[in-house]
Amino acid sequence: MENLTKHTCNRGRGPNFGRKTPGCPRCDELLNGAPPREAHPAIQAAQRKRDAEAFEAAAIRAHDCAVTGCGRVCTFGQW
Repeated sequence: MENLTKHTCNRGRGPNFGRKTPGCPRCDELLNGAPPREAHPAIQAAQRKRDAEAFEAAAIRAHDCAVTGCGRVCTFGQW
């Protein structure tokens, strides 16, 4: 694994509200054009789950029984 520079500003928690602190090694890297790091895999997985749930909820809201010809009891989205 590569050696990652850590923030020393704000007790190691990084910039508040995205405001980088000159003198902090990681903030200096970012100010000099280094790309931000990707989120932790657990955070990425949680975001994918929220995206999937939002997509499913939108599909259920957009479902129209009259257009699809559902019977008396619609079971759309109950899989």
